[in-house]
Amino acid sequence: MERVILHDDLTFSRIIHGLWRLVEWNMSKEEVVHFIESCLEMGVTTFDHADIYGGYTCEERFGEALALKPSLRENMQIVTKCGIKLMNPNRPPQKLHYYDSSKNHIVTSVDSSLQKLRTDYIDVLLIHRPDYLMDPTEVAEAFRELHATGKVRHFGVSNFTPSQFDLLQSYLDKPLVTNQLELSAGNFDLFQNGTVDHCMLHRVKPMAWSPLNGGAIFTSQTEKHVRLRNTLMDVAKEIGASSIEQVLYAWLLMHPAQIMPIAGSGKLERVALAVDSLSLQLTRENWYEILRASIGKDVD
Repeated sequence: MERVILHDDLTFSRIIHGLWRLVEWNMSKEEVVHFIESCLEMGVTTFDHADIYGGYTCEERFGEALALKPSLRENMQIVTKCGIKLMNPNRPPQKLHYYDSSKNHIVTSVDSSLQKLRTDYIDVLLIHRPDYLMDPTEVAEAFRELHATGKVRHFGVSNFTPSQFDLLQSYLDKPLVTNQLELSAGNFDLFQNGTVDHCMLHRVKPMAWSPLNGGAIFTSQTEKHVRLRNTLMDVAKEIGASSIEQVLYAWLLMHPAQIMPIAGSGKLERVALAVDSLSLQLTRENWYEILRASIGKDVD
């Protein structure tokens, strides 16, 4: 599979697997091992986590599987996130859902993630959401400490605006290697507001969460989604895709920003669909046809 260079010593698989719903898949430890091995065989080597996924339990499920076969770790890249504090029975009591990018929270979260994932290091740590109270000096101190101790090799952000990205980067010794963004044919906002341009300007390769628009393209009956669905079906026939799902991936993959879509399914056949989309060739006209369906008009 094609790989994306994020740093001199870091590459990701072009298709990333997301573990947001791992607990919902009700897999045994052995089944999770088989799932990981199957992803690796397809060339999907990068796995995306967050401390909060599954009510703070998905990292642990993944780690339990790794403990059965520790040799798998050397063949993968693990991404995890921190910074969101949810009200949850698995956490200390709090009054509301909020963000925390303090040094103490970042370092404590990483220690917890390492323990749950059964690993000595995280390949990339992301700040999950922009914290309005973020003190970039504190974040920088946390990052330096985590890198110096070997706990985290690289850092990035998720859902950051260009100005928020630049603010944090200005305090860091190491470059932020990615910005994980909500990108899909059904959600074109970040292509229009300069966020994707900003990634390209700084040679930062974005990860794309919800590349299938949260499933709305398949089920929603809004005028936009019906229009988009019909266009995707037409394009799928034209280029020989097996499903509109593949066309959605191919649409993101065609963009020169080297977007890395996160496939979040627990079904191996759907992960395979994402991988197979790498071989599809959209024309420029196809790409703009899908864009027109999304925004409801031709470009000016």
